[in-house]
Parts: sequence; C-alpha cells; structure tokens
Amino acid sequence: MATKLQLLNVRKSFGALTVCRDISLTVDQGQMVCLIGASGSGKSTLLRCCNLLEPVDDGQILLDGADITDPEIDPVPIRQRIGMVFQSYNLFPHMTVIENVLLAPRRVFRQSREQLRDGAETLLRRFGLGDRMTHYPDQLSGGQQQRAAIVRALAMKPEIMLFDEITSALDPELVGEVLDAVRELKSEGMTMIMATHEMGFAREAADKVCFLDKGTIVEEAAPEAIFSAPARERTREFLRRVL
Repeated sequence: MATKLQLLNVRKSFGALTVCRDISLTVDQGQMVCLIGASGSGKSTLLRCCNLLEPVDDGQILLDGADITDPEIDPVPIRQRIGMVFQSYNLFPHMTVIENVLLAPRRVFRQSREQLRDGAETLLRRFGLGDRMTHYPDQLSGGQQQRAAIVRALAMKPEIMLFDEITSALDPELVGEVLDAVRELKSEGMTMIMATHEMGFAREAADKVCFLDKGTIVEEAAPEAIFSAPARERTREFLRRVL
C-alpha cells in the first residue's frame, strides 16, 4: 500500500514547552490512524502540524513523498488537500448550512454558487442533512453542526481528513451519528488521522492506533494489540484509567 503521509522526527515547541518530540509516523493511502492519549499529550498539535496550521520546528512532513514543511511552500493548497475538522464546529452563525459549505469552494475553485451547489447538496444529503440546508447553525443539534463541519471540509475535495476530538463537545446521544459519518468515509477509502477519546470506536474502526504521552508516540500498533495486549506499561496504565 502506498504511503500517503509521513512524519519524520517532527518537533514542535511553544516557548519552553515542547509539545511534539521527534514524532515519526507513516500513514498509508486509505488508512485510518487513531491518536489516543490524555489531554495535553500532543495529539491536537500534531494534527495542526500536518496541515501546516502550526509550523514545525524540526523534522519533515511528506505528502506523497514531497516535503510540505519547506518554508517556501504555500500552505493554502496543502490545506485544500488535507482537510481538518475541529472539536468546535466553527460554522459561521450568520450563514445557512449550504452557505457555510459553499464558501471556501467558491473562493478556492473560483466557481459560481450554481456550479458548486449540486455537489454540496449531494454531500449534505449523504450525511443526513438534506432537510437542514437552509437552516442556520443555531437551529441544528450539536451532532448536525459537526456533520455540517465535516461536509464543509469534504466540499474542498481533500485527499486526507484530520479529525481533532470531533465528538468531545457533543452530548453522549449525539456522538454516534458523527462517528457513523466517519465510518462512511472510511468505507469509501478516505485516508484519515483522528485524535479521539472514543476508545471503542478506535478499537473497532482504526487500522492503526498510536498512544501519545508527553509529546511522544509511546506505542503504535493494530487496535487489537494496543487494547488487548499493550506492550508498554505507560499504555497499560492509561488504558486502565479510561476503559
């Protein structure tokens, strides 16, 4: 299977605080990688480095073999190829769902609303929002808002999707509908990296799980190995607390 994204000794600090310490990770085409670990372990910063929202201090990130951490690289086309969905939905409250979805494609692809609308509506229907297109964000449930945020990212036709704790702000009964949307993307072969506290989902859906602690990947393995027979004591300690 071809390598899609590769991190090589990535290091990121904020002042004296080192958040990512020489992290190396390979993500293959169509693979879903789940990042687990306590809050503050570096998961979110690692994702933000992957689509250049945060510049790395050292190391390389390769997309299809090309170094995207080169300071000369324009980050905008990279972020088009690597979509990201955050814990907070970040929908524009004064725009309807369809307007939120169309905004970035209209600017980036320089196409009219009419040219893009069919594709946007198809995406919204696919994720159960066909009857919510003309609603405003505050008229939606948290789960619907998060699905709208996923659709907005997909409208840019990314090659990779990054998910940063996308269920953490949701009521428990709304978590399932958002995870179902991620499952659908996996079934279609989307390459994904997901930071999550949903251990059951990581065990069921991931191809690979990485346990992070204090800015390093302590253990990386298939889900069954991580959750049933973790090799490192630090991983075992974390799982005893959360399972």
